[in-house]
Amino acid sequence: MNDLIIQNIKQLVLPKSTERPLKGAELDELTIIENGTVVVKDGKIVYSGPFTDAYHATEVIDASHNVVSPALVDAHTHLVHGGSREHEMALKRQGLSYLEILERGGGILSTVEATRTATEDELFYKAERDLLTMIHHGVLAVESKSGYGLDRDNELKQLKVSHRLQEKYGLEMRHTFLGPHAVPKEAASNEAFLQEMIDLLPEVKQFADFADIFCETGVFSIEASKRYMQAAKAQGFRVKIHADEIDPLGGLGLAIEEDAISADHLVAASEKDKAKLSDSDTVAVLLPGTTFYLGKNDYADARGMLEHNGAIAIATDFNPGSCVTNNLQMVMAIAALKLKLSPNEIWNAVTVNAAKAMAVEAGTINKGDKANIVIWHAPNHAYIPYHYGVNHVDTVIHEGNIIVKKDLALK
Repeated sequence: MNDLIIQNIKQLVLPKSTERPLKGAELDELTIIENGTVVVKDGKIVYSGPFTDAYHATEVIDASHNVVSPALVDAHTHLVHGGSREHEMALKRQGLSYLEILERGGGILSTVEATRTATEDELFYKAERDLLTMIHHGVLAVESKSGYGLDRDNELKQLKVSHRLQEKYGLEMRHTFLGPHAVPKEAASNEAFLQEMIDLLPEVKQFADFADIFCETGVFSIEASKRYMQAAKAQGFRVKIHADEIDPLGGLGLAIEEDAISADHLVAASEKDKAKLSDSDTVAVLLPGTTFYLGKNDYADARGMLEHNGAIAIATDFNPGSCVTNNLQMVMAIAALKLKLSPNEIWNAVTVNAAKAMAVEAGTINKGDKANIVIWHAPNHAYIPYHYGVNHVDTVIHEGNIIVKKDLALK
């Protein structure tokens, strides 16, 4: 007997299972099956395709003519952090830039202070609430970065919290050491602090899958970022980089040169570096929610990257200062409106390509895959980024088990 069958599916969304990320025109290739069926046994997909009544199960779910898809993948989050920064909204309204707020001791540094002050348990309970919000919005794979400790004890504290969350909820998670996220007030110099973070790499290796760095004006240069990335690779890390967010320093080109698994932000990436994506499987993780929240008019050039046959993914960048949302559905809508992506491109960017950006088996529900599935209150897959700002999730299924079921009836 099979464990679970989902029938009466209006549209079944089936991203392609692939060894490498989808690139260029491939991102617009998405199998959509009308009147589909999904069959699950022992937490794995046995069948996903057109309607069939050839299977039997102990539980049958009527999808009620709604959309069924793989669970979403959020490939860039700062999930574990202390405090909040709502007071900075007034500074933003006054026209202060992100770097100007940072220079005043705000920005990352104020979150660093709150994170250092918080206990591990306090950080855990705060991050748990935010993670549960992600799950309720259809996300079952999350990349979680450190970067608000900026010293040994507090960076490790963040990474340990991230592991505790994975152990409690059993999600597909990846943990990223972002020690060089900013330079703390007590640092003698940028160079001295960077060396401190390089020296910490062997110890954090047991808690982190990736090593990341913020390459930007006033933080870490291309040369410093290259030194860090090469030191991390020597310790067995795969590397990521916060690149070309504000100024076109060449971080995307460096990421490709160092075979980074992803280069993230890329709002200011140069044409020369975007052209290099064609010969690389480095995923350009675009974060349009950040550009939206910061009130900027220029978004990352998603269409240009695809025209250069690049691989792109979309993520929230959930963090307390520059993108205060853990609703990936909302970011899908911004990607449609501001990055000019098609519905097919958006779905692939938050499933299979996002999974490639964090090296996790997720984002597909083809035969043999883990049964991480979402049923959506929507008539078609294009409706979800179209009707923005609300949660379209009806049911979330984790490895064949229903963990979220929305009841929209009034009591």
